[in-house]
Amino acid sequence: MKTIVFIRHAKSSWKNPELTDIERPLNKRGKRNAPEMALRLKKTGIYPDLILSSSAVRTMMTATYFAEIIGYPIPKIQQSNQIYEAAVEDVFEVIESLSDEFESILVFGHNPTFTRIANRFSDQIIPNVPTAGMFAVQFETDEWRNTFDCKANFLFFDFPKRTEA
Repeated sequence: MKTIVFIRHAKSSWKNPELTDIERPLNKRGKRNAPEMALRLKKTGIYPDLILSSSAVRTMMTATYFAEIIGYPIPKIQQSNQIYEAAVEDVFEVIESLSDEFESILVFGHNPTFTRIANRFSDQIIPNVPTAGMFAVQFETDEWRNTFDCKANFLFFDFPKRTEA
């Protein structure tokens, strides 16, 4: 079994118009939501063997908050330019090239790609994966190669403004 938690970066800042999109950092709300969501992930008991992140500053900042809270070594976070401004197939290609030694991974990235991925595996319609939103999918395979052609179980979808019923 392989498990992937897809996490959209937390809310980013638009304060400095001179920054390019890839350079934008988290804003105040993003810096509050990222640790909150990391604590929620920690409660699920899913611990990653690998954290992959888009190379965007806001995404790496979000991944760093998660790594700190779940006890994952920050220097081991792997950045991928291929996840930034990626199509679904680009993200899948990065994941399917991973070593099979990894059982559980966290992937930090962007919309609209992550919403499209969520809807591929969820039996519910997810109109939007909000900033700092996350969802997990477990695949019935021992190999990353061709993971997305295997039977998949959608484990959960969570986001900062979600309230428990």
